[in-house]
Amino acid sequence: MRHTDLFHLLALQNVPGVGDILSKKLLSHFGSASEIFNAKPSELEEVTGIGTIRRLRLKDKSIFKEAEKELEFILQNNIEVLCFDDPAYPDRLRHCVDGPLLLFARGHFDLNARKVISIVGTRQITAYGMECCRNLIQELAPLDPVIVSGFAYGVDIAAHQAAIENQLQTIGILAHGLNQIYPKSHKKYASKVESNGGFLTEFWSSSNPERENFVKRNRVVAGISEATIVIESAEKGGSLITANLAADYNREVFAVPGRLTDKYSQGCNHLIKIQKANVLTSAADLVYMLNWDLKKTDPPQRKLFFEFGPDEQKIHDFLLANGKEHLDLIALRCGLPVFKVSSLLMNMELKGAIRPLPGKLFEAV
Repeated sequence: MRHTDLFHLLALQNVPGVGDILSKKLLSHFGSASEIFNAKPSELEEVTGIGTIRRLRLKDKSIFKEAEKELEFILQNNIEVLCFDDPAYPDRLRHCVDGPLLLFARGHFDLNARKVISIVGTRQITAYGMECCRNLIQELAPLDPVIVSGFAYGVDIAAHQAAIENQLQTIGILAHGLNQIYPKSHKKYASKVESNGGFLTEFWSSSNPERENFVKRNRVVAGISEATIVIESAEKGGSLITANLAADYNREVFAVPGRLTDKYSQGCNHLIKIQKANVLTSAADLVYMLNWDLKKTDPPQRKLFFEFGPDEQKIHDFLLANGKEHLDLIALRCGLPVFKVSSLLMNMELKGAIRPLPGKLFEAV
């Protein structure tokens, strides 16, 4: 993007009262941001929703001074800027009517070529939530999804860390500019996130992590992905806002169920109760609902030998001896947790050593 084009887009984004929806409408009408600012008042009024106040604000020269300052920050810090009509702009977010006009990125990632899921939840994550988050991402690792979250306390940072541990790309959606990290205690994670993905925001370097910014950025978290997963949530919270936004965007929503008496399972249980979220008990639930089938190829010739870890070997021997068996029974007879067996079975399926059958049954190939 040329610097002059970016300068005018920044100025447009900075006009008070002219949000993302109207900005994109203006660009569609006039063709470019510079043409918007050069338009006559009568021409501006042809666009539905512009009004007298917004028309006057578009003629306020002070917006250009701030845009020039932000452009300087972008160029000095090698920030990538994605306009909503840029091919690199997240395609799913482009189809959200209120998707940001501009996104500012730092890192290396591609949100259009791969599976993308958002993981959200309470900042007061419990041991149960931590275990669920880590197990889910570990189980999904063979499918190589991009893990999106908000880089906040609790579930967010747990999701980023689990993604990094499993060598998956992870994207932090920030509620402030790229000149800072919030919370400050998460600075120690920033370089690892950038090395395994990066950060994305719609906010300028002059934006601080204000409360309303977190609410606003939730639509990006919801809109950028194929599905939103709520790990844990109290009866009210930002993660429920994100889940509702995802549902409004016609995206799949999943929630991890919990005990009725657990404070940080109430939000998830309620989403499931009102049928706004699918029940998520394992990665298999998400894989099934999103139709993330493993690549279908011509049936391979049966292998005589497979490279197994100790637990995989135990499962394979059990299936060879007993034929097809249910997931829970495999876990019980092999003395392994169900979540671990589920992950091991997925890895073994990728190796061509076992095949899944309806009803959570599995058999050795």
